[in-house]
Amino acid sequence: MSNLRGLGLGSTRVRRHDEPAIEHLVTLQPLRRVLAFRRRSIDDVVNNPIVKSEIFGYFKLQKQIERTSETIDLERQWNPLA
Repeated sequence: MSNLRGLGLGSTRVRRHDEPAIEHLVTLQPLRRVLAFRRRSIDDVVNNPIVKSEIFGYFKLQKQIERTSETIDLERQWNPLA
């Protein structure tokens, strides 16, 4: 999944035993990501129903891709032979 890192997806680095346990909190903002991808602002979404439905479609697509990716990762974790 290294080719999906540009989309914010991918595996994380495994921590070694000699490294300190540091946790980084990453806030996910999928709506901002979709708006930036389509080069739209929130004002465009509010004022134009066509843009609103377009952004909503991309948002749903992004959520489905994220869920599918998580499902595949969990299946790999629980069933490494498949």
